Amino acid sequence: MQKIKISKESKGIKFPGSWNFCVGTGRLALALQKEYLDHLSLVQREIGFKYIRGHGLLHDDVGIYREDMIDGEIRPFYNFTYIDRIFDSFLERGLRPLVELGFMPSKLASGEDTVFYWKGNITPPKDYDRWTDLIKAVVTHFISRYGKEEVLQWPFEVWNEPNLVNFWKNADKDEYFKLYKITAKAIKEINPNLKVGGPAICGGADHWIVDFLKFCHDEKVPLDFVSRHAYTAKSPEVTPHFYYQELHNNTYMLEEFKQVRELINQSPMPNLSFHITEYNTSWNPLCPVHDTVFNAAYIARILSEGGDYVDSFSYWTFSDVFEENDVPRSQFHGGFGLIALNGILKPTFHIFKFFKSMEGEILYRDQHTLATRNEDGSIALLVWNEDMEKGEGFEKELEIELPVDYASAFIQRNTISEEYGNPWKTWIQMGRPRFPSRQAVDTLKEVAKPLVKTSRLESENGYIKLKIKLTKNEVSLFQISEVRDESHTYIGLDDSKVTSY
Repeated sequence: MQKIKISKESKGIKFPGSWNFCVGTGRLALALQKEYLDHLSLVQREIGFKYIRGHGLLHDDVGIYREDMIDGEIRPFYNFTYIDRIFDSFLERGLRPLVELGFMPSKLASGEDTVFYWKGNITPPKDYDRWTDLIKAVVTHFISRYGKEEVLQWPFEVWNEPNLVNFWKNADKDEYFKLYKITAKAIKEINPNLKVGGPAICGGADHWIVDFLKFCHDEKVPLDFVSRHAYTAKSPEVTPHFYYQELHNNTYMLEEFKQVRELINQSPMPNLSFHITEYNTSWNPLCPVHDTVFNAAYIARILSEGGDYVDSFSYWTFSDVFEENDVPRSQFHGGFGLIALNGILKPTFHIFKFFKSMEGEILYRDQHTLATRNEDGSIALLVWNEDMEKGEGFEKELEIELPVDYASAFIQRNTISEEYGNPWKTWIQMGRPRFPSRQAVDTLKEVAKPLVKTSRLESENGYIKLKIKLTKNEVSLFQISEVRDESHTYIGLDDSKVTSY
């Protein structure tokens, strides 16, 4: 049994809000779907992110870039009908866009190379002057519609993972640097205080960041933030419907955060903010690990410690309304989302909701524990027990002594585990229905809820003692608050007269 006694002395350090600064979404045109917006409303109500980032702003299905032929001359036309509707829906839900500039409109593209089933064009513009005009028109429109002071709070990120041939033709670094330079200068011409950054690379190519920072410094290219992506999955075993991937330890991602932060600090531009604009376990939306309780327990330490190294890290994504490979083929399919189709909450949704309770000052933290205290004296304690080994067992016992300023404490324990808050398990028991009935959906929603237990403890010498047993992959949130007992105000109260008590 591990024993922990938490000091009464305050560290005076507030738990950083980096974990809910931003969340990812599928391509932006999905925001025109009702289920997508229903999921987004739920996420904002229960968790509350500040920004949202997704692909496809300039893709043809959003419809911004069009061309007319007038008197034998091609004239660009900028259509903001859909993007206004999409960004309005974000802002109405308390979300600002972290604007990813991509992919290439087909009419402006220099080639036909695409990514995903919805065919996002990954080639450079055939005319950089028209690209510049497009960027200026888009940013100018945003300011006109939403106001300068609002848009000054929107980061603009140039492209997505240009170090991969999947996302940028030939992964041409020099061509990306050219695109970035032209784009950043176009944005700054509209307003020099607008924030622009990149290179939004995936892991394993941090030499791009070194070269990118040197390029921006030497060429005097505007750069306000560095962005990168992070996943911990190893090489996949691919089947027609799934990707199966083992994972590196979760410290692998934290080390990546730390190492890139050090690269920035050692660069000619050491004071830039650093944003992880995508992260998850697997980088593929057909990986079943995303649907599991393990996924939630695994990322708990990343949520706890990631803010030590980065200004933000954005979970990819909030919803399984997501269509990189195709329209999802079943209720659970390994999608990235915090919420599965039909509004069913995944375990990872709950870990984010649990962290919303951790916004006080840090009392204690280790690799499996985080305790914070709010201004009203209430305490939130989060403990987790992820285990990558297969099989049963792997339980963990803790004894934690917590300092309190009151005689009696009310304790609420919310738990997700292999047994509770695990709709994926119930879905398997149902026979994995691809398109479940309404009754089955209701059942899945019901079992997706965490287990809630309550108790009351009396303090001794300013401490309460919790004895905790954690099952494999369990995450438990303890919320501890003062009991203000009003039992004495009830005349004739005698619980012994209640039948069975």
